[in-house]
Amino acid sequence: MTIAIVDYGMGNLHSVSKACERLGFKAVVTGDPAAILNASGVLLPGVGAFGDAMDHLRESGLDSVVREAAGAGKPLLGICLGMQLLFDSSEEHGAHQGLGILPGRVLRFEGGAYKVPHMGWNKLEYVNSDGPLFLGLEEGHVYFVHSYHVLPERQEDLLAVTDYGHPVTAVVGHGNVFGMQFHPEKSGEMGMSLLRNFLAFAEGGQQGQAG
Repeated sequence: MTIAIVDYGMGNLHSVSKACERLGFKAVVTGDPAAILNASGVLLPGVGAFGDAMDHLRESGLDSVVREAAGAGKPLLGICLGMQLLFDSSEEHGAHQGLGILPGRVLRFEGGAYKVPHMGWNKLEYVNSDGPLFLGLEEGHVYFVHSYHVLPERQEDLLAVTDYGHPVTAVVGHGNVFGMQFHPEKSGEMGMSLLRNFLAFAEGGQQGQAG
């Protein structure tokens, strides 16, 4: 089986692909709807601005493909900006609509006692450790670089936080849909273990749907 890494013109595609290969999983970087919908799992990476990313997704028609994959129960993981895109809206450089797969908003850090962007190694604190991502893993440190953070509408979608002046959403999940605010492929052993757990979940079968 193959993992599809969604190529919509924005994202750390090469590093994510190489990480999958190092973990022993076959991954393909693709913008082909059929390849995405036929994959065992889907990765949605992202770097840059929310509005630009959504423009690229819409122009390529891949916004509807990602929604279709999620709705069909296919394991989906949003990475960094890709996690933020899963939600309803963002206030980054104006108001922008997201994919609306998970309910919630993307907000800018207020600043003040802590620096923006949030950059550096921070420890994950599990809120809900049930499910496939944290299987066999104790809480550990991962690497963050972001100026905006997600406020999920449903408390049950919040799987892990990190402390940066206040609890910051670090990992989300609902059914077959997951998101990581950090780049797992740049987050050492902890990040790679989290990515491995998602990939193993994707290849092991589809369990449940988002909604």
